[in-house]
Amino acid sequence: MPLKTLTGRHADPRKGRGAGINPEGRFETERREAFDDGWDTPADDLPRLKTQVTAERVKSIIARNDSPDVPFTQSINPYQGCEHGCIYCYARPTHAYRNLSPGTDFETRLFAKVNAAEKLREALSQPGYRCEVISLGANTDPYQPVEREWRVTRGIIEVLAEFNHPFGIVTKNALVERDLDILAPMAQRNLVNVFLSVNNLDHELARRLEPRCSAPARRLQAMKTLSEAGIPVGVVVAPVIPFLTDHQIEPVLEAAWAHGARAAGYILMRLPWEVKDLFKDWLERHYPLKAGHVMSRVHAMRGGRDNDPGFGSRMRGQGELARLLEQRFDKACQRLGFNAGRRNRALDTTQFRVPTQQMNLF
Repeated sequence: MPLKTLTGRHADPRKGRGAGINPEGRFETERREAFDDGWDTPADDLPRLKTQVTAERVKSIIARNDSPDVPFTQSINPYQGCEHGCIYCYARPTHAYRNLSPGTDFETRLFAKVNAAEKLREALSQPGYRCEVISLGANTDPYQPVEREWRVTRGIIEVLAEFNHPFGIVTKNALVERDLDILAPMAQRNLVNVFLSVNNLDHELARRLEPRCSAPARRLQAMKTLSEAGIPVGVVVAPVIPFLTDHQIEPVLEAAWAHGARAAGYILMRLPWEVKDLFKDWLERHYPLKAGHVMSRVHAMRGGRDNDPGFGSRMRGQGELARLLEQRFDKACQRLGFNAGRRNRALDTTQFRVPTQQMNLF
């Protein structure tokens, strides 16, 4: 009898990883079931899952969208998959397109777009290219731990600086401080801003939710470092999880303001496709007494469902509880001073230039 892989709901969680299961993607035609081998091996005794990174050469690097509820039309994702392992990550289902699991595969089997800088330079040099702000980190984190070695993001921002091209960064990793030598001069020309994503200040909760992200306190320190270097900094309170992190909206905003952030936004937790099962499994393992309350509140803010994919409501939710949450956030921002004059601080697209190479006449 062939050995079955532990991919079902009872597969064991591994230390340092967010997902405790590795379910098949929604496009698979077969399902595997976990079974008890009788050894009852404690999770702490199991070998750690190692991160595997595959170098990938892509045909294009700029993704474009016309979604009405995101503030950008162009984005770049240097990596597919994310080592941070955030259990709630809405990007997890993209691994299903590779016949990989949105579970532990998503956080351990990564793809680095090693020719990203080359393809970006080609795209920006096209005669018909129209300069619009590019977002880094719209799907997976551009500063996840593997960036230290692979430096794909570094190569991308070097090209953007070469072209005077405006861009924004969203990250959960203090590694963004590494690139101050590029970010600070660009900020002086109003060509970059950085948002740090922080949804709670509880170290233990964050360790379970986001096992390989920088700790919340370290992200706050990164805000301060960037702000003191003259880089416009913001905070994204995301995702807001009912009964787990929603009570920390005001403390997070207050801490972010104290560390130099002057823009703020939030996103209600989204549970598309396979993410809903991954999150429910995580919830039952870590917070079994709260699990029912959390999902009940999710349903109340999502029209009775686990997820609401509709434009206009997918980021904020719907119903009275969602409106109250929005009012809380807005009042906290107003009290602290967030987003004042934000419309007048749009990044400058007029400085974009295609570099020219002067030929040596002699």
